[in-house]
Amino acid sequence: MKRYINILLIPFGLLSFSSTMFAQVNLENTGILYSSNSADILYINGSFTNRATAALTNAGSLYVRQDVTNNQSAMAVGTGTLYLNGSSTQTIGGTQTFKTYNLVTNNNAGITLNNNLSASGVHTFTAGNISTSATPNYMVYEAGASYTGDNDAKHVIGWVKKLGNTDFTFPVGNGTYERTIALTSLTAVSEFDARYFDGPTPNIIALFSPLVLVDENEYWRINKISGANAQVAMNWDNSKVAVPQVLTSNIRAAYYNNSFWASIGGSGTGNVATTGSVTSNSVSAFNNTFTLGSTAYVLPLSIVNFTGNRSGNYNALRWTINNETDVLHYELQRSNDAVNFATINTQNAKNNGATALYNYDDVAAMQNKIYYRLKCIDNNGQIKYSGIVIIEQAKSGSKDFYVVKNPVQDKIDIYAAANLKGTYNYTLANSTGQVVQSGVLSVPYEGIHTIQLQTYLPKGIYVLLLRNEQNVLQKNILKE
Repeated sequence: MKRYINILLIPFGLLSFSSTMFAQVNLENTGILYSSNSADILYINGSFTNRATAALTNAGSLYVRQDVTNNQSAMAVGTGTLYLNGSSTQTIGGTQTFKTYNLVTNNNAGITLNNNLSASGVHTFTAGNISTSATPNYMVYEAGASYTGDNDAKHVIGWVKKLGNTDFTFPVGNGTYERTIALTSLTAVSEFDARYFDGPTPNIIALFSPLVLVDENEYWRINKISGANAQVAMNWDNSKVAVPQVLTSNIRAAYYNNSFWASIGGSGTGNVATTGSVTSNSVSAFNNTFTLGSTAYVLPLSIVNFTGNRSGNYNALRWTINNETDVLHYELQRSNDAVNFATINTQNAKNNGATALYNYDDVAAMQNKIYYRLKCIDNNGQIKYSGIVIIEQAKSGSKDFYVVKNPVQDKIDIYAAANLKGTYNYTLANSTGQVVQSGVLSVPYEGIHTIQLQTYLPKGIYVLLLRNEQNVLQKNILKE
């Protein structure tokens, strides 16, 4: 049986309409197709193709029930609305971005982007998800664009691009749940891409102090194509995706720097058992993976601190546990590369329900830089890891980086070699992982540089962390 398709060809001139037009099956534009005002309506019951030689300007309403293909470069945005209202999956294809001012997606079967789809006005999610290809292609929100109507059944599965300098929440998810992520406090016109992944989170045991864990069930990827710094705002919804049962106040924004998961600040608000959010400090290092992190474990097992330092001809490791119940044992693990760890000591748990102290002296450590972590195993076989402690042995001559006098009192004097010159963001965390002081340290030359301590800081053990885009430096500090 033959199928007859009505194709409207506009090869030479201008087709302008100021009323309602219908294309019962497919429409192909090879010339100029122009709707002049908001009252103009064009219904296409089939697919719509906009050729490379064509020109489309939509100031009215364009309804398409099947696929849309655009090969026209420098396509006009217009002031009208594109309605994608099919009943079977619709595909956006072609070689050039399809641009529209307003967009309404109303297709329960979903819309697949094999080409970029750009909105400059308001995108209304009415029904169905939008899925982007792995190439990738993007759902693009131009500067000033917004959206409405999104939820678990109506969002973007894949990549979303945002341009401009205003705060924006990316309507991303996995098709079952919408799991948004936001950028705030942009300092300049920028271009960012974002995507959600429903786990498992990669490299969850590669942790940099003060983090002791990251969410293993979900993460986001954010790429910065151009622009300036921004803050990253993440959220959790325990009814959708299980989050680590930690204290809300210990939740931090975290990112993977291709070596470790590191804290980028913030403090959780809300209820970890239900919903909440955390917003990072200003971030410059994008093109990374982001998720929720925590600076402490949930009770009953709480690692108060895990420290190490070089003492004579051995490395002295110490750890303190609070509320210790139903713990089988602790495995102290060592690594030369922070990736491959081996157990060097096992100690049974005391399980006295109070504070317990443990120690081990590693006399076999021979490398200049050694990485340690603590593996905690409870009676049910559940495993938790501490953050990584780094111990650097003294080299012949002066070291690249060290605390000149430790213990300290009212200041920290740091020696830095010439190869460590730069500007560092620093944090000082107490034995519970809480950041008690932070700031910026400038290291413009080789020599001694000083961090003045706040007068209210009590005596105790602290972890000093300095970080910039080239280096991450950590030292344990004892304040007297």
